[in-house]
Amino acid sequence: MLSILKREIQSYFFSPFAFAICAVFLLVFSIVFIPGIANLSNTNVYIFSFPSVIYKNFSFFIFLIPALTMRTFAEERKSQTEVLLLTNPLDSFQIVIGKFLGVAAVYLLMLITSLIYPIVTLLQGHIYWSSLICCYIGFFAWGLVCITIGMLMSALTNSPVIAAILGEIAMIFLIFTDSLAESLKYSFMPVVSDILTWASTQSRFKLFAQGVFTLSDMIFYVSMMFVFLSWTVIALERRKWKS
Repeated sequence: MLSILKREIQSYFFSPFAFAICAVFLLVFSIVFIPGIANLSNTNVYIFSFPSVIYKNFSFFIFLIPALTMRTFAEERKSQTEVLLLTNPLDSFQIVIGKFLGVAAVYLLMLITSLIYPIVTLLQGHIYWSSLICCYIGFFAWGLVCITIGMLMSALTNSPVIAAILGEIAMIFLIFTDSLAESLKYSFMPVVSDILTWASTQSRFKLFAQGVFTLSDMIFYVSMMFVFLSWTVIALERRKWKS
């Protein structure tokens, strides 16, 4: 598994790809953060609110994660290296976990680079520490769920572009699950509304954004990761049997 992890990290960082993704991620943060400083009126104290930055840019983030995950399996098939991957001594679970940890490492780097904004705020401003810490934890967990979904999409297709498109569709569905559940609440499908509300990843992020760490929400995120990683393992196993 460590060999897969090392190989995955090298594939990202030995090319400009990971650095380009991190640059776009920082640009998205800057779009909100810099105007917040520039628009200070009667006070010189800037109050950094990481949750507000996240909520204003959710739509941008859902385009970045599929860009990270589209290469995990679809690129292997495109470059015809999948046979080498499937015939190595590791089982499908180890391969999937190794690739997952590789993408997660890139995502973690993206979040680490964003620490520059609260650091700058500390120079002459105020930070809500409970909100900041919980929000980082919740956003990292939310991103890991999105990564597992993107990896599943990549495992189901031979084209990285199609994998990215399917990942985008899945991310958009995640973002608008709350709105869809609300629209169905007073219609003829209240049961569907309740299911969508329970399965909403974004609604569970709200408590983290308020500085509240809840074990039930964290368990939900971990369970979602387990489900999608399991489906990815099954998809990879099917590829093994077909080959």
